[in-house]
Amino acid sequence: MYIVIEGQDGTGKSTQAEMLKTHFEQQGRKVVMLEEPDGDLPQAHDLHDMILTRGYNLEPLTNVLLFTAARVELWRKIAEPVLREGGIVISARNYWSTIAYQGYGEGVSRSKIIRLTKEMLPERYVHPDYGFILTVSDEVRLARQRGRGKATETFELKPSEFQQKVNAAYPKIAKEFNLTIVDASPSPDEIFATIKRMISVAQG
Repeated sequence: MYIVIEGQDGTGKSTQAEMLKTHFEQQGRKVVMLEEPDGDLPQAHDLHDMILTRGYNLEPLTNVLLFTAARVELWRKIAEPVLREGGIVISARNYWSTIAYQGYGEGVSRSKIIRLTKEMLPERYVHPDYGFILTVSDEVRLARQRGRGKATETFELKPSEFQQKVNAAYPKIAKEFNLTIVDASPSPDEIFATIKRMISVAQG
């Protein structure tokens, strides 16, 4: 299986991905967790830093190209081998983040982002087995971000107008790609129970 958990910063994507990973590992399954665009791959980590932490103020299209390059590396080097062996790949974010942040947020043509992704990555990446978008109120989301400490990454530092565009993008992305929206305001355990139940029901 290839499972993607999406959402704005502060919605708890990584927490839920980690909980899912533990759940499947306890069943004896081989599982790998990715956190795009980093994913514990040195070259992807370098691309992540170039976009998000070095203050380069890159052009929006450059961000799209670099994010896509990181995805190609992560998919080919980490995800595909695990899937070929019958394992499970769980990713916090995929190209839907680029549609939200660079498309709706920075103004890059969404059709261009989708076209580039389809040209560079296989169908299995483009259409995961399960896709969830976590949503929560701005008040709760920002409180969680503050709890993590001072924002240091490029897009977290952008003004509220940008953040509002990204927030508004996710319901549209969910509708366009037929993704499941999950309320991320309850406790992590409650959110996890919801996601686990949805996967179990879909598997029959």
